[in-house]
Amino acid sequence: MRFDELNLEDAVLDGLDAMNFLETTPIQELTIPLILAGKDIIACAQTGTGKTAAYVLPLINELSKGQHIEHAVNAIIMAPTRELAQQIDQQIEGFSYFIPVSAVAVYGGTDGIVWEQQRKGLETGADIVIATPGRLLSHIKLGTVDLSHVSYFILDEADRMLDMGFFEDIMQIYKCLPSLCQIVMFSATMPPKIRTLAQTILKDPEEVKIAISRPPETIMQTAYICYDMQKLKILEDLFNQKTPQRTIIFSSSKIKVKELSATLKRMKFNVAAMHSDLEQSQREEVMRSFKNGHIDILVATDVVARGIDINDIKLVVNFDIPHDPEDYVHRIGRTARGTNGEGLSITFVAPEEQSQFKRIENFLGKTIYKIPVDAKFGTAPLYEPDKHANTRRRKGRPFRREK
Repeated sequence: MRFDELNLEDAVLDGLDAMNFLETTPIQELTIPLILAGKDIIACAQTGTGKTAAYVLPLINELSKGQHIEHAVNAIIMAPTRELAQQIDQQIEGFSYFIPVSAVAVYGGTDGIVWEQQRKGLETGADIVIATPGRLLSHIKLGTVDLSHVSYFILDEADRMLDMGFFEDIMQIYKCLPSLCQIVMFSATMPPKIRTLAQTILKDPEEVKIAISRPPETIMQTAYICYDMQKLKILEDLFNQKTPQRTIIFSSSKIKVKELSATLKRMKFNVAAMHSDLEQSQREEVMRSFKNGHIDILVATDVVARGIDINDIKLVVNFDIPHDPEDYVHRIGRTARGTNGEGLSITFVAPEEQSQFKRIENFLGKTIYKIPVDAKFGTAPLYEPDKHANTRRRKGRPFRREK
């Protein structure tokens, strides 16, 4: 469908035309008419599907009509991280080029000058506020923002916000909104906690679900079936054979990220760590250095698996198995996004992770190629996921059933 087939104002279409946006993505085609019709929505869509434009375009379209209160906050967009809030702010700036709509991004990890700029933007009534939950709640408690005129409340990457522990913050913000406020939720996954949140805050919602995307076929997916103690040795050997460049290594805990990053540094590899314990300025510096090629290897938790656009990643390594198959897709989807569209992923699978890895293969509907472990690393375990199906429970770890 073309954008000019939707019921959008001429000024919005002019902006789209200037940016050479002609055809809608599936999520945009399905959600924009519903949002324009004033419906509450819960939409399942991943990063890269055009979901930001799916809610930003109808939002600025309605605000452009001049029927909302001036110098008041009319819309709130919640995002889990500062990086995503900044990206949304930039997209709004582009899409609203021909429209007198104001926006301010509100997030933590800033100095007093930025805090003051954010406060002024809120107090003077920016049309759209893009905010992380914690920082917006701080402004609410300080009385520097008035939400009594908000007509639109949008939650982007709602599952990530709940994973990060923002449920109570979201509910406190929700209770400050007018009862007739239109609410739109976007989530990459639809676990029970997301459905519970939707049932709590949405009014007779429409559900939109785009089929979970699979990794591009241009990504060569591989795995090593090995013991935990063999993972680092295999990784070191791979990096010694070919100097790593533009590589992301994912681990599921920040403790492992710190340990692995420190170990690789001792091995003289050019590496940096990215995790939630870093100050915001440190995270920005790490990302800037990695994007600029000053760092070859980024060891990270899933905080960078979504919402950050990094092109030309050569290799993604899953040092341990992600919690959900969808997280696996998000992780390896960081590669094959450059100009050549090709990438490589390597996943290390310890015996107790085999059942989880089998879930990933079932989810993908394909068998991932297992690279034989070189004999110099010792005997490797057989791939017997059914045999190890109960290992995680015996070790006292949470066992997650197939959804």
